[in-house]
Formats: sequence, structure tokens, C-alpha cells
Amino acid sequence: MFKIIEKSKIWFSISLAIILIGVVLMFTRGLNFGIDFKGGTKLVVEFGENFDKVEADSIVKEYATDAVTKTVEGTQYEIKSTELDETKTSELFKALKEKYSLEDTVLISQTQIGPSIGRELTKNALIAVLVACIAMLAYIAIRFEFAFGVAAIIALVHDVLITLSVYAIFDIPVNSSFIAAMLTIVGYSINDTIVVFDRIRENSHSMRRSTPTEIANISINKTLARSINTSLTTLIVIGAVNVFVPTVREFSFPLLVGITAGAYSSIFIASPVWVIIKGKMNKNKTVKTA
Repeated sequence: MFKIIEKSKIWFSISLAIILIGVVLMFTRGLNFGIDFKGGTKLVVEFGENFDKVEADSIVKEYATDAVTKTVEGTQYEIKSTELDETKTSELFKALKEKYSLEDTVLISQTQIGPSIGRELTKNALIAVLVACIAMLAYIAIRFEFAFGVAAIIALVHDVLITLSVYAIFDIPVNSSFIAAMLTIVGYSINDTIVVFDRIRENSHSMRRSTPTEIANISINKTLARSINTSLTTLIVIGAVNVFVPTVREFSFPLLVGITAGAYSSIFIASPVWVIIKGKMNKNKTVKTA
């Protein structure tokens, strides 16, 4: 049997190291915010037929290294960038026309995007996360007990911070799709944690003379295979989407990071935190009884 709880300092240290590096970089260098947060130019080009997006992207990157592109309705090509001024836009459009023998009329739209969209989206996302965390804390506290609820929320915060830290460390652009992915992570990563907590609750009734550490260790080991298999199958699917469907990579990549962090936290963070909280609660009860 794996002694997960006894080695909790190791698990906490690994997470803390990643988060600290990420937080330091967030405050010193900042996150690499994309067009949805900084504002910039949006172009839509009508190719008239299916085209090689990878080839088109290579041309765009010569004029705008931060460009975010996607295919719309098969034949339209959307480009978003904070680096495209009038000169670069003209040069880029000329390069695309020469490469694909396009007419001047294929430029369907050229619009300026303001940073207010990103700010509003971030505000709404933070409100959604706060409401979700309060609702989950209340539900878990009623369905299980308050200690489980607090531990679950700490694990969720851990998953969000790990994902943010990875983006800060590797300077990956943050766009609106990232916000949507973070909300998905908050909803998904609680699943494995609840499974472990449910087993802990069951074992708490049948192992009344055992310590929280013993109960947690047995519960984690009994659900370990299920947690790994569930997360692994999900990661395989999202990994395949991330590799073979590049148009949704802005959404799929943070999911990969977040679900990995969620699988880690459900085993190595949530239960040890519950043991710590439970230990303090039992200690307080003993003091009051005495």
C-alpha cells in the first residue's frame, strides 16, 4: 500500500515550487495576454476553397508572431493579432494574395478589437468561479462534512494556480479560450476528488478506531486505479484533439494541464489537506472535552 499521506510534504513542496515560480513570473514579467485582453486587429479572408491552414499560418507568422488563426466555414481564414498595423496588414494581405492567387475583394473584414472584451470576460469568469466554489463548498459540506468542502476548494485553487503558473513559466498566450478552459477545469477536476472523499466517508464509518491518516491512505489506494484510468483516458482524447485539431488548441492545451493537475491534486493534495483539517478539528474537540 502506498503511504500517500505520510509523504504529503513532498507533494506539497512540488506544487508549491511550481506555483511560486509562476507567481513570481506573473508579478515580474506578467502573463502573455493575447488580443482579447490587449486589443488588436482582426482580419477575415475568403479563400473561396479549402486551403492548407498550416501553410497559411507560416506566412502570417512572418508578419505577426503572436497571431491567433482559425478556419471559419472551411474556406474563410480568421487572423487576430496585436502586432498588425496598417503597413504589416497590407504586406500580409499582399503575401496571401500572391501565394493563393487571390483577388482584392477576398478581404471580407478588417476590424479593431478593444481590450474591454477581455476585461469583461475575466470579470464574469471570476464571478462564475466564486459562485461555483461557494456552491460546491456548501453542497460538499452538507453532503459530506465541512472539512471535505474546504479540502476540495483548496484542491481546485491548486489546479487553477498550477495551470496559470505553467502559462506564466512558458510564456504561452492567454486568450478568451483559456478562460473557458479554466472554467471547465474547475467543473471537471472536482470529480476524482469527490470519488476519493466518498470512499473516505464510507471507511470512516467502518474504521472508527483508525486515524484519519490510516483511513485516507486506504481510501486513496482503493480508488487509485480508478482515478488514474479516468484521468488517463480523458487526457488521451484531449491530447489527440490538441495534436490533430490545431484550431482548438487554445482550449485543449489548458485542459491538458488542468486535468493533469486535477488528477494530481485529487490524490496528493486534497486528501492530505483533509487529514490536516480533520486532525485540527479532532484536537479542538479533545481540548474542549478536557
